[in-house]
Amino acid sequence: MTKVIADTRKAFSRALCELAESDDRILGMSADMGYIIAEYMRTFPERFINVGISEPNLVGMASGLAVSGMIPFVTTMSCFLSLRACEQIRTDVCYANSNVKIVGTAGGTAYGNQGNTHMALEDIAVVSSFANMVVLVPADGVATQEAVKAAAEYEGPVYIRIGRGVTPIVYEDDYSFNGEKMEFRIGGSNTLREGSDVTIIAAGCVMVHNALEAAKLLESDGISARVIDMYSVKPLDRDAILKSANETRAIVTVEDHQLRGGLGSAVCQIVAEENPIRIKCLGVPDTFVPIAEHDELLRRYSLDAKGIAKAAVSVIS
Repeated sequence: MTKVIADTRKAFSRALCELAESDDRILGMSADMGYIIAEYMRTFPERFINVGISEPNLVGMASGLAVSGMIPFVTTMSCFLSLRACEQIRTDVCYANSNVKIVGTAGGTAYGNQGNTHMALEDIAVVSSFANMVVLVPADGVATQEAVKAAAEYEGPVYIRIGRGVTPIVYEDDYSFNGEKMEFRIGGSNTLREGSDVTIIAAGCVMVHNALEAAKLLESDGISARVIDMYSVKPLDRDAILKSANETRAIVTVEDHQLRGGLGSAVCQIVAEENPIRIKCLGVPDTFVPIAEHDELLRRYSLDAKGIAKAAVSVIS
């Protein structure tokens, strides 16, 4: 059995190497953070470009290279990509519908000990507002590899949000869960656990793992919780959301992101239009968060297993 890569950055680099071996159009680009794709940089140095600390230049160059026929994967930290290069993502990539893949690392509060300058709590809200953009938020290293492959096959802009360092493993090495092979597709989701009382919809590193742990806590209290890995935040799996709205009493959304403009907002819009039921959205409220370790911040905003379980109990009470 292949050893699962728990570090999403290394998983991204490995997937990029595999793609580059069979496709000469694959190109890796970074803004002075080549270590994110270190394996790729060592293996394909002639197809790696480091533009220095210049995120707008990174994205603008990538758009031009895409027009010339390349498939550029640009990467640096999510906070810098989504904010410093915002105009270039909107105009050079999305407006032009360029075949550029943007991979932001350390999403959410992952760099909580570095302060708000290094936290990406608005990135999904920003990039998902742009027409033509696909937004993928894989749950672990295995899912990251699947996301990278799906992005390469898709013709158009894609934003992939991954984690920082090692994150909890959700999927087996062949992208199975509890022995069942999953399919990663743009616009899809994975129902990892069935339930009849409440549905927990989560996206991203740590969040999906914590949602599964919360479901176990709820089960011990006699509450049946469905858990959905909503890895495709744009487009959303509308059918899975409405199925849950019809079959369970309430929904809890879980994301390491600002509450405005993220997963919860998108789920609420679909449910409100089709089948309004009680929803509790968990995430970071309208505030700048304090400097703290990642785990501490997740507990603070009820994004740990206990906090998620407590929210689920409250929404069905």
